[in-house]
Amino acid sequence: MSLVISLPAWLELANRRTITFADDSDAMQFVLSLAQRNIDDGGGPFAAAVLSASGTLIAAGVNRVVSAGSSVLHAEMLALMLAQQRIGNHDLSTAGCFTLVTSCAPCAMCLGAIPWSGIQRVVCGARGEDAERIGFDEGDKPDRWRQCLEARRIQVEEDVCREQAVAILQAYQGLGNPLY
Repeated sequence: MSLVISLPAWLELANRRTITFADDSDAMQFVLSLAQRNIDDGGGPFAAAVLSASGTLIAAGVNRVVSAGSSVLHAEMLALMLAQQRIGNHDLSTAGCFTLVTSCAPCAMCLGAIPWSGIQRVVCGARGEDAERIGFDEGDKPDRWRQCLEARRIQVEEDVCREQAVAILQAYQGLGNPLY
């Protein structure tokens, strides 16, 4: 038995590129462009990327829940899995992977995966309440999720390019796409 996750060709191409981002805003702009491209490709409005300590792209993921028919294929989960596969280790910190940049704050599932992945920093665009406002279910996540991560020495930066991230969520909703 095996599990195969089909990714769009454009995402595979993005993951083959060597890109180093100048700052969080630059990385978020890249992630938001992936989220928009994913909507155009029939996927969800979320994207994420794992970066090295120097800001170099290790792997990017996009939400494929509806298009692939799997509830676990959130952008953060795919970015983490692809980065782990690329470095050949479940603990991303062993290869200097440092930051998860995500178009929206993590849902309950993704929040659970972050500490076990070895990520040391999370950069978020939209907030969870922004996703919930348009109808997405973020799950039973602690109200103090940020403090929970920070207690594990994982830094959190919120609201990076938030207006643009929210606009992408709203555009997705305006198209009448499925909310889950």
